[in-house]
Amino acid sequence: MNELRLRILGTRGIPASHGGFETLAQKLSEYLVQQGWSVTVYCQSPESGAIYEDDLDGIRLVKVPEPRTDALGTMRYDWKCIRHAAKEEGVVLTLGYNTALFNLWFRFKGIKNIINMDGMEWKRSKWGVLARTWFYLNDWAGCLIGNHLIADHPEIAKHLATRRSINSITMIPYGADLVESANVDLIRNFELEPKQFLLCVARIEPENSILEIVRAFSSEVRSQKLVIVGAFNPKSNSYHAKIHEAAGEHVVFLGAIYEKETVESLRFHCSLYVHGHTVGGTNPTLVEAMGAGCAILAHDNPFNRWVAGDHAIFFRDEKNCQKRIDQLLHDHDLLAKMSKDGNEKFLEFFRWTMILEQYEHIIASMNDQ
Repeated sequence: MNELRLRILGTRGIPASHGGFETLAQKLSEYLVQQGWSVTVYCQSPESGAIYEDDLDGIRLVKVPEPRTDALGTMRYDWKCIRHAAKEEGVVLTLGYNTALFNLWFRFKGIKNIINMDGMEWKRSKWGVLARTWFYLNDWAGCLIGNHLIADHPEIAKHLATRRSINSITMIPYGADLVESANVDLIRNFELEPKQFLLCVARIEPENSILEIVRAFSSEVRSQKLVIVGAFNPKSNSYHAKIHEAAGEHVVFLGAIYEKETVESLRFHCSLYVHGHTVGGTNPTLVEAMGAGCAILAHDNPFNRWVAGDHAIFFRDEKNCQKRIDQLLHDHDLLAKMSKDGNEKFLEFFRWTMILEQYEHIIASMNDQ
């Protein structure tokens, strides 16, 4: 049997502080190292200069200098990572397909490459025509170039199966930690009390229904608050300005929060988690809310329905969202049942241990080929 080696590309690196893929990279790396694997994670370094190496609890970090964080910087960073990784042995796991065309280099070098195809980025309304065209081309490229594809949701797997044999696709959802308790003082720092606020954690973009949620909540005076976590700049962003104008006095904008314990405390102590995402696969914030035992009100689409299942309440539009909020805030027994049932589904399908075991199985099978 070959030595078990894996190189992870496509993220900004670990320790995780930026998003779902970074968290997956860290969780998977830690798990595989414990199982005896040799794991390398490529990390973007903000300075200029030569590539260098570091170590994090037995995980080899390859630091690739790239000071730019815009689209051009991401493309340069990804290409540098691919060129470096192609000189070494072992399977590659690429998280995301945004520069999948560059992965032709792995094919040319005969290196096995598993690509997590993420969501259908080219459908997101926030992108202009040029960006959406680029993502669409790379969606196709990833499907054709990758040796094996991972979909994080059945709907994504169906999409990929229109371009690639189903035998080359494995569906593995996103995972999260079980949160059984949380420091209440962390929410009181924001003048919040347990079960006296609704919570929404999201990028504040049209596709995440933030304006509709704020309008629905602000349609009448509430006994609770609506807390929005996400970068918020109403002075420089016209969509944010509309949200700010629509917000009632009980809507609280906390901005972006990256401290894990604080976000976990907000989730654990909220009365209702409102999830407005309309596109994507298994959204990390929704799974994390389930892991924290949140009762969930989610936008009605196939992505959210599969993740939250029958344990959530769904809304179609602003008016329907208003109706659902009115209903739920006056039914504490229903909220308690939703919390319990959603947490049980989380334990059955989305625990990290289960997710990481599935990844190891796929990577090991490619390592033996």
